[in-house]
Amino acid sequence: MFLEKKVDGTNRKGWVEVIVGSMFSGKTEELIRRLKRAKIAQQRVEIFKPTIDVRYSEEQVVSHDSNAIHSTPVSNSAEILLLANDVDVVGIDEAQFFDNGLADVCNTLANNGIRVIAAGLDMDFRGKPFGPIPSLMATAEYVSKVHAICMHCGELAQFSYRKSKAENIVLLGEKDVYEPLCRRCFNAQNP
Repeated sequence: MFLEKKVDGTNRKGWVEVIVGSMFSGKTEELIRRLKRAKIAQQRVEIFKPTIDVRYSEEQVVSHDSNAIHSTPVSNSAEILLLANDVDVVGIDEAQFFDNGLADVCNTLANNGIRVIAAGLDMDFRGKPFGPIPSLMATAEYVSKVHAICMHCGELAQFSYRKSKAENIVLLGEKDVYEPLCRRCFNAQNP
């Protein structure tokens, strides 16, 4: 059941949307598209990203296609609650890098009448569920899974294969470090 928030004399319902997929699948592109549409509708929008993601910009969410939107870098999910004041829509990029409190933060925002859109990797380089994403997907009203194209065979890809031998879960990188693979090609690379 939604809690309704009174805004300008009307009741507003909040909800959570999650966009997941592998590297290079268009998650951030879709997040930016939805947030820009909310801005066109004159909704108040605030976007957050983890401070560790400085690949393209420190203060912008940037897709691999160089589409960008201003954001606020935060070091943990609790900061989002502190900074998401007087907004209609909250966007969160690279959600997999946040702590396990992210699902509670998103649900608190939604319970307060805010539309929350979070994008992130659903699986790490080993093909295992990544960070807070499983909890976020379980409690979201809407989940969209987007796919890349397998770099080996051209089929739909849902895995982010790490080309390096590094074993740490978080390793920021681009096409030099990761490539999207389908299940068959991913399994062939990880016997």
